[in-house]
Amino acid sequence: MITDLKSLTVSKDATLLQTIEAINVGAKQIALVVDENSKLLGTVTDGDVRRGLLRGLALDASVSEVMNKTPHVASPEEDPQEVMAREFSKSIHQLPVIDASGKLIGLLTDQDMLVAAEISTPVVLMAGGKGVRLFPLTKDVPKPMLKIGDQPIIEIILRKLHAQGFRNIYISVNYLAEVIRDHVNDGDWLGLKVTYLEEAQPLGTAGALAQLAGKIGEPFVVMNSDLLTNCDLRQVVKFHKKQSAKATLGVREYSFQVPYGVVNIDGNEVESISEKPVHRSMVSAGIYVLDPSALGLIPTDEFCDMPTLLDSIKSQGQKVVAFPIHESWLDIGRHDDLAEARNNLDHWLDY
Repeated sequence: MITDLKSLTVSKDATLLQTIEAINVGAKQIALVVDENSKLLGTVTDGDVRRGLLRGLALDASVSEVMNKTPHVASPEEDPQEVMAREFSKSIHQLPVIDASGKLIGLLTDQDMLVAAEISTPVVLMAGGKGVRLFPLTKDVPKPMLKIGDQPIIEIILRKLHAQGFRNIYISVNYLAEVIRDHVNDGDWLGLKVTYLEEAQPLGTAGALAQLAGKIGEPFVVMNSDLLTNCDLRQVVKFHKKQSAKATLGVREYSFQVPYGVVNIDGNEVESISEKPVHRSMVSAGIYVLDPSALGLIPTDEFCDMPTLLDSIKSQGQKVVAFPIHESWLDIGRHDDLAEARNNLDHWLDY
């Protein structure tokens, strides 16, 4: 039982953003909402957050908008293993422990008792890009092979995939492909089966997938090989299947503040003035789940990017859905991003 709950708790006045931060820092996929006397008021899982974001809630919304006010709980007198075995059968993976007065005293979790089961879902890592924005570092080393600590980015990704139960990996390669192949090899040393998709020329973020036509018979994950995230990809796959979608696009909220007062005018009349407004948008997180039927829409040996493929799927009347990713996420596209990753080694090497 976890008894050091400081990083897992938020107050009843917390915002959605503060709750997300607690979920990420606590790394147990849950935040516990308590009052000033540590009495449990409710729980918020990463699934609760995602549903709130899909409803259009802003990050400054109150935690009460997504909080489960009647969570399953355990008492300190109950046997932890028996309790978790019972709750696991109900798809409950975290269980607050409260005393007779309702005060939070601990958290039970199945994560320390279970090893991730192997799953058949294939994962494709797109690793063929030149990483131009990271020159000169990528002059002789492909971006996925740049090191975070003593491990290349792609190795960190592969180890995280293994920890989540994925075993069947494809890697698309083009630029300095031999450097990636020499390091990863067949993946056996990582407990993985790695197959390479060779690009004779740059084919974009989706073009190499045409080589998988007829070889994959179930939904599969596609992920850029230059990003680090603590998102559980099993949840993305589960969401995709539940939605009966042809494609699922991982998205993140991106916001920026205009550094000036924005004036809305009609002709020469001022309609309104907004002082330094914040604009929010959902952006692609570089993580996708595709139905194998989507492979037939990709031209062979021709350039095709992922937005074009998703547009093709939608033009056929097929379902494309969004999966909000609130977990830690970093796209290593610039020198500043690489420095940030290297300055937070322990966070990214947690698998």
